[in-house]
Amino acid sequence: MNDFLNRLTVLRSSKHFFASDRPILYSRAPGRLDLMGGNDDYTGGLVFEATIREATCAAVQQRADRRIVFLNPQMKSRGWQDHTEFSLDDLTTAEAVRALVNRSPEVRWTAYVLGVFHLLQKRFPGQVRHGLNVFIESDVPLNKGVSSSASVEVAVMKAAAGAYGIELAGVELAQACQWVENVIAESACGIMDQIAVVLGDENCILPLLCQPCLPHPLVRLPEGVACWAVDSGVSHTVTGIEYEAARAGAFMGYKLICDWEQLPVRRDEAGPIPRWTDPRWNGYLANMSPSLFRSRYESRLPETMTGAEYLSEGQIHIDPFTKMRPEVTYRVRACTRYAIEENFRVQLFAELARGGVGFGQMGDLMYQSHHAYTECGLGCDATDRLVELVRTERPTNGLFGAKVTGGGAGGTVAVLARTDARPAFDRVVGRYAKERGITPYVFEGSSVGADRFGVKILQP
Repeated sequence: MNDFLNRLTVLRSSKHFFASDRPILYSRAPGRLDLMGGNDDYTGGLVFEATIREATCAAVQQRADRRIVFLNPQMKSRGWQDHTEFSLDDLTTAEAVRALVNRSPEVRWTAYVLGVFHLLQKRFPGQVRHGLNVFIESDVPLNKGVSSSASVEVAVMKAAAGAYGIELAGVELAQACQWVENVIAESACGIMDQIAVVLGDENCILPLLCQPCLPHPLVRLPEGVACWAVDSGVSHTVTGIEYEAARAGAFMGYKLICDWEQLPVRRDEAGPIPRWTDPRWNGYLANMSPSLFRSRYESRLPETMTGAEYLSEGQIHIDPFTKMRPEVTYRVRACTRYAIEENFRVQLFAELARGGVGFGQMGDLMYQSHHAYTECGLGCDATDRLVELVRTERPTNGLFGAKVTGGGAGGTVAVLARTDARPAFDRVVGRYAKERGITPYVFEGSSVGADRFGVKILQP
């Protein structure tokens, strides 16, 4: 944080980006580590999320005009435009904002932050009357399954709301940022990323029931237990076809089951995020018991089904944020099963964590979850290898379990361990590094969420 503040001071004193006579407001939002739950958020499951040490910092300063000016120096290294500006007057509709950010690949990243200003202007027109200079800096690695997008959305939304005198926190802040990612960035994420980086705290895990966003009290990891993570070196993206197909497959299975039970499924737009619901399970596969699913529906669901086959039966696709692609083969049975059984696994995992017992069982639940990812088409050789290396070390060496995090199909593997098991963990990282010829990024440590950090002011 000191380095970030020093850069703000330099930008202000040089008058390169910030004026010297006006306050600068800034906020901070960490990335998150998905310990358990993963893709269970969009089907109403319980998830178990931790913050990481890495974070995005965002600083804003009022302008006299209606321009929104972004400076994000790290984008230049990726070949993207690091300095760009827009007008509040052009942010009239979601369609208009999408057109602005899609005008070239170099500014596509601004969807996650320009959407913030569209939403704030739409909801609080009396307060969003002037533009802002927005400086962004992040050390959350991109496309590693640790919510770099949620981190930047929340940091910018928190700081910008503060500059406009808008109180935005908790569930309301998280849902606003999810809306930006779903509607403007057109990324079909659930709510777990945003709420974790908003409400998380150092050395704590946030249990969240995603119906649609019901956070439970934070759980502190038992003394002597740690959570580490290793980047596999394979990029993950929520907009990738694997994640989209797994999500769509779960909704296909849910709709087929509702049809068999003659349950009407209707679109519900009463909340901030539109969804489909029914009178028995309220639109959430997680509300179905594993025993009911196994005994009544599992064998009846098709193992796979193409989008064309599904639509040919007169079906409608009931996920507002993914497409039904006729040429894609969806793993309907496995994706539906995952949504139901992962919720059960996380409930058990959370209870064991609260009790501070059963770390071996917690580890086995992580292995089960990882295998279920593979059944849904979200596995990859790199993450599978990391998990197998952890398993080879055995719980007697202090490594209890491991699983791929977030959306899967690459990204990061989370490891649950004793704090004194660092030598075993380092062996895993070393063996993986030697096999792959890379130096894997290791995540360790945690930090406060955006609400606990708040909005701070750097006076002239």
